Amino acid sequence: MEKRKLGIRQVLAQNLKKNRQKCDLTQEKLAEKAGISAHYLAMIEVEKKFPTPETLEKLAMALDIYAVQLFDISETPEGALLHLEQSIVSNIEHIISDTIKQTISGDINSLEKKTIGKE
Repeated sequence: MEKRKLGIRQVLAQNLKKNRQKCDLTQEKLAEKAGISAHYLAMIEVEKKFPTPETLEKLAMALDIYAVQLFDISETPEGALLHLEQSIVSNIEHIISDTIKQTISGDINSLEKKTIGKE
């Protein structure tokens, strides 16, 4: 499966929309609170425009979040999948490591018993 890298516009668009919906705001209401046009906000949410740092701050304030949260990849569906994948890989590595340790320990115990039995 090919991994697709998220672009900064996509991350911003997804997080902006998610946070707007979490606050139960329409594009028009959020735009009004942030002091920007609803059309411009819509263009940001469909990745056609990219806001200035000042506009990002206004949007974040209107959403009652930090501006940096608009770029948090773990907040996107792809970020959640990446986190899940990393967790699964880590669990598999742990299981394999434990299995190898148990197998080696069992082999050593078996050899010790064989060695003691020959004496």
